[in-house]
Amino acid sequence: MTMDITLTGRHREISANARRYCDTYLLPLEIACDEQDGLRADQLIEARAAVVELRLNGINMRPEWGGQGYSSFEQMLTHEQLGRATNALWDVPWRPSNVLKYASPAQVEEYVRPEIAGRRRHAYAITEEGAGSDPSVLETRAVRDGAGWRINGTKWFVTTGDIADYFIVVADAEGHGLTSFLVDKHRDGVSEKRRPRFMHAFVFEHPEFTFDNVYVDDTKILGGLGRGLELTREWFMDERLLIAARSLGGAERCLDTALAYAQERRQFGNLILDYQGVSFPLADCAVELQAARALTYQVAWEIDRKQVDPKTLHAKAASVKLFASQMANRVADRCVQVLGGRGYMRENPVERLFRDLRVDRIWEGTDEIQKVIVANELAKRGRAGLCAWPG
Repeated sequence: MTMDITLTGRHREISANARRYCDTYLLPLEIACDEQDGLRADQLIEARAAVVELRLNGINMRPEWGGQGYSSFEQMLTHEQLGRATNALWDVPWRPSNVLKYASPAQVEEYVRPEIAGRRRHAYAITEEGAGSDPSVLETRAVRDGAGWRINGTKWFVTTGDIADYFIVVADAEGHGLTSFLVDKHRDGVSEKRRPRFMHAFVFEHPEFTFDNVYVDDTKILGGLGRGLELTREWFMDERLLIAARSLGGAERCLDTALAYAQERRQFGNLILDYQGVSFPLADCAVELQAARALTYQVAWEIDRKQVDPKTLHAKAASVKLFASQMANRVADRCVQVLGGRGYMRENPVERLFRDLRVDRIWEGTDEIQKVIVANELAKRGRAGLCAWPG
């Protein structure tokens, strides 16, 4: 099949809808979110209601479950627009984890449908003090206890853990290997250990949680015993693509802000855009943004068509996350410089994006881990699959 990523009418409508939501409901919350280091529930009421009104809830879930059934490409277009918001306000529209598509019928009724409707929220609990990019060394254990399991361990950086009411906990299930468990937050033995402070001021938190002899029965196993690593890899691929998408949106807003300033600000009798010290960095931003967008769109297109070997797709998702997140950080840095002192003020979106975007080179796998994945792909399957033009 020849690759054609021309945006259809549906694509443009999806992108415009997400942009409209971002501009109308998220951007007005940015300053308060930054000043308060988060938002209260009452400050999010209107934005949350609009998620359902504009059909941005559960965009990755099946329509028969109440979701919107977006393809990977359509999800990417949505997050490209949401990524223009600072303080991770892009996370206000709830999107159940992609691996919840493996939920049993009972799990769909108990967890997935309510989350799509906005009545529940999950948090993915995998990272530990000694296990980040390498999930094979996880120390959280699930030990068989009659008809169920006892889970013990501590999870770090549980994003949205403050507002979640259940977790997808990845643990080493006795005799079966890594397994994903659905664990309700209210269960005995689940406790929040602490909420670390970070460089950014995100709308939600990344607490640490302890699971102390937490009991769950077999109905809480997601996708089957021993499939935790497989599901996590699938989750990583999805998250890395959307990090790349949001990097596009963040970089675009930085460039728009700096360009508008350079077209108005005068020094020494001229617009500062007339000076190559300003115009050349902005040109670099535009070129890199175009390149990252082309790569991101291509990989999203390929993921939907599944014509590429899954391991190669995994490496391509790593490639696009690496390139786009680094691009966005370079763009933000240049734009701060163009804006001068104004770019260092927290009221300026470029300053906030400068802080926000830095974590994209760390979470869901550091830059270095993405390079390991790409290098392994080259070593095992060569350049052709990874670098070939599809079609």
